[in-house]
Amino acid sequence: MTVGGDIGSAPDAEAVTASVIGGSGFTGGELLRLLAGHPNFELVEVTSRSKAGKSVGSVHPPLRGSDLRFTEPDDLESVDVLFAATPHGVSMGQIDEFFDIADTVVDLSADFRLESEAQYDEWYDGHEAPEYLEQAEYALPEINRENLAGAELIAGGGCNATATILGLYPLFEHGILEGGEQIVVDVKVGSSEGGAGGGEASSHPERSGVVRPYAPTGHRHEAEIEQFLDTSVAFSCHAVDMIRGASATNHVFPSGPVSKGDLWQAYRGCYEDEPFVRMAAGGSGVYRYPEPKAVAGTNLAEVGFELDPSNKRIVVFSAIDNMMKGSAGQAVHAANVALGLEETAGLEFTGLHPVGAP
Repeated sequence: MTVGGDIGSAPDAEAVTASVIGGSGFTGGELLRLLAGHPNFELVEVTSRSKAGKSVGSVHPPLRGSDLRFTEPDDLESVDVLFAATPHGVSMGQIDEFFDIADTVVDLSADFRLESEAQYDEWYDGHEAPEYLEQAEYALPEINRENLAGAELIAGGGCNATATILGLYPLFEHGILEGGEQIVVDVKVGSSEGGAGGGEASSHPERSGVVRPYAPTGHRHEAEIEQFLDTSVAFSCHAVDMIRGASATNHVFPSGPVSKGDLWQAYRGCYEDEPFVRMAAGGSGVYRYPEPKAVAGTNLAEVGFELDPSNKRIVVFSAIDNMMKGSAGQAVHAANVALGLEETAGLEFTGLHPVGAP
């Protein structure tokens, strides 16, 4: 693939062939952008039924100059890694075919995120290939790195769940929370979460200027949060006037006293050595707490907190780019881990400032 020059494997780097199914959407475009600049991946093919025959750059402007064109998904070439950026329900119906052509499958939909068929019966519309659920590994290295190494089926996390889990995980890992406490989660998300075909609710005239509750209760990502934190949460979502980003504000009511020192110990203990998590907890300047604008276009998550002793409350903040750390960037990070590549390969971009609305 050529984008303003020859892009392929770096000299002496291990070459890994990869294809993207469903590459015409927003997340597919992010995957292509990352894989095109990755030192180890050789991008072989990208499919789209609606855009077959068109150049990748005609759909994704950052990739203008690429000689790659969208193909029909029916005749896929064999590759080392297959990334599926398809709507929910597609991968579970084609997973056998995917493994016929690839050793490793990275699915960015919700098809393999949950652990049991019963969960899919409750939160989705059942599951066509439940025998694969036990094999799938959740694509968030910060909580599942050990199991991702060598994984053959990787299930990308939901963006709202990713932001929430990263914010709350240290409290459970360090015993500040045990699982019976009250937790209220409010996530605000950008319009790109609705995808390239997001419909009327995501159109600019309807989205501009709003803070609109769209899932006050019963959001499907709640299942992921409860599964990986082994607790229940009261979860709500608002659609807001930004394009990229998911910002979670978590109100936590611990059963015992907690100091700021306890919180710093917990968060530093979990994230001090993580390449894609950085702390923003007070301090000085304009951006004192996690902010989607500060991580737009990156695979970074920002996490922070504030203590409210008078109400016996911890307020935990987390912010990600929903299409990067919440989807495509997370998928590439997990694939790096699974294949034994450098974890940060292809993901080193640290953002821009100042920028417009993310």
